[in-house]
Amino acid sequence: MSRTQARLRPRGEHGQNGPYRTKETTMAKYLLLKHYRGAPAAVNDVPMDRWTPDEVSAHVQYMQDFATRLEGTGEYVDGQALSPEGTFVRYDGEGRPPVTDGPFAETKDLIAGWMVIDVETYDRALELAGELSAAPGAGGKPIHEWLELRPFYGVPPTITE
Repeated sequence: MSRTQARLRPRGEHGQNGPYRTKETTMAKYLLLKHYRGAPAAVNDVPMDRWTPDEVSAHVQYMQDFATRLEGTGEYVDGQALSPEGTFVRYDGEGRPPVTDGPFAETKDLIAGWMVIDVETYDRALELAGELSAAPGAGGKPIHEWLELRPFYGVPPTITE
């Protein structure tokens, strides 16, 4: 069985299957980004470094259970939490590439982690992002954090047999 590749629309057009997609699309990959900062404040906006060890464990367990459930439905592709360490690198001709740690905001300061999902519709991606936003935080209460949902651009079709 094969899944058809999305045909892209001109920028700015949105349909019932989400931005840049047509009704012929059967599966689409989306990136869910968790932010350290840069997004609107969460409802339960206590920084993770002020959580108890049990609160951190409950949050991580929620994320793992969410991923496991999506593995069972075939909607989970991959996901990782990111360490705050990082470096900008670029090619600058022969020799050692230049490296910098600032002064600009870097992804290590902004992106806490990500998850890739492969779902039938844009509405399903929204549903899952909303559910992931409810991961517990301080006091065991849902964070209600803002997640960034981004479709992959020009993803080749996924072939399964």
